[in-house]
Amino acid sequence: MRFSRRLASTTAAVALVLPLSYEAAAHAPAQVPAAEEPFGAECRIRVTGSEVTAFCHNPYPRTDRVRLHVECARWWDLDADGSAVRAAPAQTVRLTGRCWKEVESAWISHRPDR
Repeated sequence: MRFSRRLASTTAAVALVLPLSYEAAAHAPAQVPAAEEPFGAECRIRVTGSEVTAFCHNPYPRTDRVRLHVECARWWDLDADGSAVRAAPAQTVRLTGRCWKEVESAWISHRPDR
């Protein structure tokens, strides 16, 4: 008996909430997101031993400034943040970095060129 009362009260609560949320959504002003121009070079990173090579191709009309970041596995090995390189539209750039010993991780950061 308790189960059927709980089920009945839950069903009634859901039945009351659904029409209200639909009404609120139906009268809300439509917000269209601003059309942003696609951005960001597509990059492939390869780690071979202690060396890192990245190729970034920019298929978009806006120039991307890409930067290679290398984190080394050993505590005494210096991590490296490379210089930003301009990847113009339809251009492929090559970035390199290295550690003295093993590479822990490597990634690329992107920034629009002004």
